[in-house]
Amino acid sequence: MYAVVQTGGKQYKVTEGTTIEVNRVGDEAGSALTLDNVLLVNQDGSVKIGTPTIEGAKVEAEVVKHTRGKKLVIWKMKRRKGYRNKNGHRQDLSLLKINKISA
Repeated sequence: MYAVVQTGGKQYKVTEGTTIEVNRVGDEAGSALTLDNVLLVNQDGSVKIGTPTIEGAKVEAEVVKHTRGKKLVIWKMKRRKGYRNKNGHRQDLSLLKINKISA
């Protein structure tokens, strides 16, 4: 059984017991979280597709921890103008453990 959920503007394929890395959610570590934007559920070969979401379907997850992503370097330069700009970015992430998928 797997589902496709949407959170933080991105879509993730999840199964029970897996851990996914998503954009930071507001809950503290160790708390339960319910993802309501379920786009697709495949349960033993029977596929339900939402328009755009499936009503009544939800994915229950637990926030394992909050972390930060790998550093990305943003480098801007204009030739012959003396303009150079180096900047960095680290995305705030949350680790979610998927506990239950209900359709």
